[in-house]
Amino acid sequence: MGNLLKVLTRDIENCPHFFLDFENAQPTEGEREVWKQVNSVLQDSDSILSGLQSYKGAGQEIRDAIQKPNDALLQDRAWNSVCPLVKKLKVFYSFSLRLEEALQSLLESLTCPPGSPTQHLEREQALAKQFAEILHFTLRFDELKMRSPAIQNDFSYYRRTISRNRINNKNLDMEKEVNNEMANRMSLFYAEATPMLKTLSTATTNFVSENKTLPLENTTDCLSTMASVCKVMLETPDYTSRFSRDDTLLFCMRVMVGVIILYDHVHPNGAFNKSSKIDVGTQSETDTHRDKQTHTHNQRHTQTHTETNRHTHTIRDIH
Repeated sequence: MGNLLKVLTRDIENCPHFFLDFENAQPTEGEREVWKQVNSVLQDSDSILSGLQSYKGAGQEIRDAIQKPNDALLQDRAWNSVCPLVKKLKVFYSFSLRLEEALQSLLESLTCPPGSPTQHLEREQALAKQFAEILHFTLRFDELKMRSPAIQNDFSYYRRTISRNRINNKNLDMEKEVNNEMANRMSLFYAEATPMLKTLSTATTNFVSENKTLPLENTTDCLSTMASVCKVMLETPDYTSRFSRDDTLLFCMRVMVGVIILYDHVHPNGAFNKSSKIDVGTQSETDTHRDKQTHTHNQRHTQTHTETNRHTHTIRDIH
């Protein structure tokens, strides 16, 4: 865990100090309208992850069809295997569009004047929690996507088959489900190594450009404050002791990585500039300040450290 915390090298004393209740925050009356809108999206996130995790692909069927192009039975078998997979990929892509809208709604609420980013995050904890849940989902989705090379193979086969049948004047019912325009947009989405992160980065950039009357600092300060709050919670025993679930540490780590990436895209100088409010360093030493914690607590940190080390590399690779 120390490696990722070392990414933020600013002294903890200079960071905002408050506990952001990622486990139990509930919306106040003022948050409820936006919270309901975002919740309607987030309530589908688990099924999206489950669907992606169970994605097996049609690799064998496609290979058989390619090896024997004149075997009509094998061609039908491959097509019938790919079509339901493409429908599933469309569901994932459509969800990314809904997530983009949800993120922009949260940014609007968490950056609007006259409140400062710290005031918004501290007072509107339910919305801050949803913002964190979007980032957490995004990194989990992209992890699973990177482990599923079958996705692009299946979709490429689908597009080739559609093009071939169009040339031969054959109309396929499946094309009504995913037409050429939709296929082009989906192809661009899945061509990204981390498509959900790309979607959120673009959404954040668009939010800034479309709200010209809103100072850029409102958005970048919101992101940097969220990163700092996560750092403080992870390094403060009084805060970590409030976590009732083992996976909340990993949740905080992923959120911290996500906001650093968004900040890096939105801020003109990025996150790796000395003037950045997210003081990003290049240290790789492992912090040992928690070696005196209990064995169970150490196990939680070991799991968190192992899983989140992969995320730190995406901060520079996401461009």
